[in-house]
Amino acid sequence: MNPRNKLHYAWIILGVTFVCLLVSAATRATPSILIVPLEKEFGWSRTTISMAISLNILLYGLIGPFAAGFINRYGPRRVMSASAILVGLGTLATVTIKLPWHLFALWGVVVGVGTGIIAIVLGATVVQRWFYAHRGLALGMLTASAATGQLVFLPFLAKLIVDHGWRASVITMATLALLVAPLALLLMRDRPAEKGLLPLGQPENVPVAAAAVQNPFVAAISALNSASRSKEFWILAGSFFICGASTNGLIGTHLVPACMDHGMPEVQAASLLAVMGIFDLVGTTGSGWLSDRFDNRLLLFTYYGLRGLSLLYLPFGFISEGHGLSIFAVFYGLDWIATVPPTVALARQAFGAEKTGLVFGWIMAAHQIGAALAASVAGYIRTAEGSYDHAFLLAGGLCLITAIGVLFAGRGNKTGLVPQPG
Repeated sequence: MNPRNKLHYAWIILGVTFVCLLVSAATRATPSILIVPLEKEFGWSRTTISMAISLNILLYGLIGPFAAGFINRYGPRRVMSASAILVGLGTLATVTIKLPWHLFALWGVVVGVGTGIIAIVLGATVVQRWFYAHRGLALGMLTASAATGQLVFLPFLAKLIVDHGWRASVITMATLALLVAPLALLLMRDRPAEKGLLPLGQPENVPVAAAAVQNPFVAAISALNSASRSKEFWILAGSFFICGASTNGLIGTHLVPACMDHGMPEVQAASLLAVMGIFDLVGTTGSGWLSDRFDNRLLLFTYYGLRGLSLLYLPFGFISEGHGLSIFAVFYGLDWIATVPPTVALARQAFGAEKTGLVFGWIMAAHQIGAALAASVAGYIRTAEGSYDHAFLLAGGLCLITAIGVLFAGRGNKTGLVPQPG
């Protein structure tokens, strides 16, 4: 076989990372279908459960920059495997909870940290190391896996809850997480050089960036100190704050219980999220392809604008006759986290290839801070008002404001991209 026609090992790496991100994201999203069962079994308020989920979301984001430092220092293979074991054991231990602090400690802290390591920051680092061409497409696929993992497992898990109780769904996700560890150890490699390769599409006369050897914590803090002096960082971090608030924090956490408030069965409500996940797989992968070719500022403007309009429509979708929620699921799903590939591309342009993972880790931290705040605030609004309507309308308005703000990012470059082949 002609070596040029041989499958590059970067695609194997992409596949392994895709599966790992899928399972990690599905595990992190599982509490959205546990809210009502935990309310019924333990008598805990929705505010209390939402706060535990908020802690999970917050740590999921805050661990990102330090995870990037550890990945740079010790390699994706070891970090991914160890984190999968942490997620699996932490999730499995959740079946023993009796008190709210147990939920905070296990799902909030242990699972939050573990899933925060196997997250989009890992995907950005892997793509940066293994792909010279098709970076946007590869990152779009990994981003789609993380978003889709949050959604497509939910109908199956909800059915398990209905038939066998909530612990059955937790044990299922723990098992899948533990299976990820041997998969990563067997197939994952840290850099193309370990297979005698260059990154996919990289010309032989272009030098490969050297591996970072800096202390992971020092590297993370140093990246924040440097990036925070740039307005690009604050524009991207601010937009991602709203991105997290309007996705993981609000819809990912509260859409299922909101549907149940309107009389929709839990499995049907979870299926609505699954539909969103399927359309996200298309939308986010397409966003990656587009981010290689078009102005990333305009892409972000479009994504945030459409998301804002979708959220403003949602309260009316609940009370409309016909297919109001299905229409929302399609349009919102296409845009679930399509924002990631353009944001990473703009970060790479502003801060350089080797710092992309670290800087994007801090941008992702802003995403999860927004998500954590929204999860708590939406839970409070529901408890105080008996409805999520004001939470949806507030998030929609913030997305429209963000759509204008992102136009000011990357003004010094027409496309907001580092030129690259393919």
